[in-house]
Amino acid sequence: MSGFKKTALITGIAGQDGGYLAEFLIKKGYNVHGLVRWDSYMNPADGMARLAMLGLTDAALTLHQGDVTDAQSVTQLLKEVRPQEIYNLAAMSQVGVSFKTPAATLDINTKGTLAILDSIRLLDMERSVRMYQASSSEMFGSAPAPQDENTPFMPCSPYGVAKLASYWLARTYRDAYGIHVSNGILFNHESPARGEDFVTRKITKAVASIEAGSREVLRLGNLDSIRDWGHARDYVEGMWLMLQQERPDDYVLATGQAYSVREFVERAFEQIGIQVAWSGTGVEETGRDKRTGRLLVSVDPAFFRPKDVNHLLGNARKAQDALNWLPKYYFDDLVADMVNADRMLLWREAGGDAVWKMTG
Repeated sequence: MSGFKKTALITGIAGQDGGYLAEFLIKKGYNVHGLVRWDSYMNPADGMARLAMLGLTDAALTLHQGDVTDAQSVTQLLKEVRPQEIYNLAAMSQVGVSFKTPAATLDINTKGTLAILDSIRLLDMERSVRMYQASSSEMFGSAPAPQDENTPFMPCSPYGVAKLASYWLARTYRDAYGIHVSNGILFNHESPARGEDFVTRKITKAVASIEAGSREVLRLGNLDSIRDWGHARDYVEGMWLMLQQERPDDYVLATGQAYSVREFVERAFEQIGIQVAWSGTGVEETGRDKRTGRLLVSVDPAFFRPKDVNHLLGNARKAQDALNWLPKYYFDDLVADMVNADRMLLWREAGGDAVWKMTG
């Protein structure tokens, strides 16, 4: 139909992936609707800050307040919006926090997925809508690396368990009711829009602050955790590509390269011209400025998880072959983008008067 614009609904639109996906879809000419949980932020403006950072205004988006765990309100929203594509990104996404709030994690991450799938069924939208379900590499847990679509799932956290339940709900509704729903099994993906409570952003923000004169010491947990880190911009394109396929399926998205938290720290400090020298082991390990001896990094047992995933490394060959998807950002590109964004953020907050080396 000439001039027809697709309508997409993004749950969790105020999150990192939601913002980048909304930006991507608007550029594609979509009408974009977003669901924001009504109590996610004490100050609603905080929830919109990420969207504003990406240049997304109220005119470009239609936002709805609600809760994916409220099945009746989800059904009403789908009935009102009538989207052609649904991207379910709403989740309690902090793995560490999921150990402290396991019931809430299961409720949001699993019950919310069920509410959307069942609304599609109840509204007889099985043939008119396609759905993306945000799955996670945390479902693999302790399974040996590398991991792909055929690797056994061995989750190590309430978050991983909840995401695995949602994964199987999506597959069950796909097989039972013919819903075009695809699971994106995404490995770690970061960006300048990442929340400051995630380790990557915690690192890059600290590095920028130290360059600007802060004397803080970066306190981290398990430095030996190895992750396959990509950029959220690449991964939201993969989400969209999944829903453009004639048949729904499940896909791993990953860079195929993995680095430790320790290596992330090293590369981040290299962006400001500092080499980190490590000494000690376990909780006694420290990282110091190789030139000056200044303490930069220490290990804090408070950040250890009850059970951690040691090595996640994705094999995205299926997505490369079927979707023609390849990441444009790799590890060094990602680290540079995040550090430089945090440097610029501090510069703006300081009114542009701070002195910067800007060597990265």
